[in-house]
Amino acid sequence: MSRVRPLLRIAARNVARQGRRSALIAAAMTLGVATLAIFLALGDGMHAQWIDAGVRLADGHVTLEAPGYRPSMDVANRLDSLAVDAVRAALAAPDVARDVRAAAPRLAVNALASSAASALPVRALGVEPEAERRFSILPNRLVAGRVLQQGDRLEALVGQGLADRLNLQPGSRFVLAAPDTSGQVQEQLVHVAGVFKTGIREVDDGVVQLPIETVRRWLDTPGAATGIAVLLNRGRDTEAMARSLRALVPPDIAVLTWRETSPELDAAVRVDNFGNYIFNAILLSIVALAVLEALLVSVLHRQREFGVLQAMGLSGWETSVVVLGEGLLLAGASGLAGLALGFGVNWILSRTGIDLSKVMGDQLSISGAIVSPIVHPEARLSRAWQGAAVVACLGVLASLYPMWQAARIDVADAVKLEQ
Repeated sequence: MSRVRPLLRIAARNVARQGRRSALIAAAMTLGVATLAIFLALGDGMHAQWIDAGVRLADGHVTLEAPGYRPSMDVANRLDSLAVDAVRAALAAPDVARDVRAAAPRLAVNALASSAASALPVRALGVEPEAERRFSILPNRLVAGRVLQQGDRLEALVGQGLADRLNLQPGSRFVLAAPDTSGQVQEQLVHVAGVFKTGIREVDDGVVQLPIETVRRWLDTPGAATGIAVLLNRGRDTEAMARSLRALVPPDIAVLTWRETSPELDAAVRVDNFGNYIFNAILLSIVALAVLEALLVSVLHRQREFGVLQAMGLSGWETSVVVLGEGLLLAGASGLAGLALGFGVNWILSRTGIDLSKVMGDQLSISGAIVSPIVHPEARLSRAWQGAAVVACLGVLASLYPMWQAARIDVADAVKLEQ
């Protein structure tokens, strides 16, 4: 350690003495690290928007359901009233409730919707109106009529595509038919309260929302639910929330994350993440090569200087430590500047957003969810640690070959060179 400190002081002097070289290397590294921080934050922000839109249209960040429901999608595999109460109790636990934005019980069944115009297969979804307004995007996509309200009995929300094909409008009546738990087909007359349009054909053509108590009476399933969808304040807490709920609910209740209930969305996020990492790796490789070239040229032009240092007692290893110190000092200073610049830009863009509508169009569908073309970067502290690790690796890797060249300088030949 006593030998390392003077070596680092020599490295610091060399960095200061070679001002133009140091400035060029620092500028390349600063821009590279800032670009890395900006693109990572943009990717995180875009993925957060994808996930939020997807889970609000589907089953939430976490969903609790009977183990056999997901493969069959059959109302026979449902949570009974006791299981629903157990889930509500778990969600009311203080450590859980503080992270929950909304919890929406659903009772879903495949049904046939019939009117005087036609008959079409639909997914009838019983919901609690108050919870659904906090959870789903459908109430915000109304094009006619009103949303479901507490106390509604025979009212329903239908998609624009279904309304067009069945010739429905607010106030129109139609019939839903579906098998109950005994297998007998039961019919339910409902009135159209409102019409929504998401822009997703599968939803607009095939989803009907109605009060969950109506569905329970219709299918003779008092207090039951096929699932309880949980929307969190922060999507990054999904795995921790799933672990907490598994410890609180009975073992015969399945706790699934959005990655399990929406595999297409999970795949889209993973593929885009992989693409971002490949792009950033290429970018940083270019920066590393530029830094390596500058350090190597510096070493080759300073052979006499290093030869004199070795003649004064420095070993080849200690000479290489001087070169490594120069690389790390430049990487540390420019890395901090790059992270500061990147996070500063991210802070501004997180408030203004980046409008990608010219690239994406007015809206983009990701795995069945419509997302806004206005992207807000999401700066995370964990990304700062990752950036610091990348900067350190960049400094070391770019210094390895110049270190090797400095260590193998021949003293006798080096001191003969003209400065």
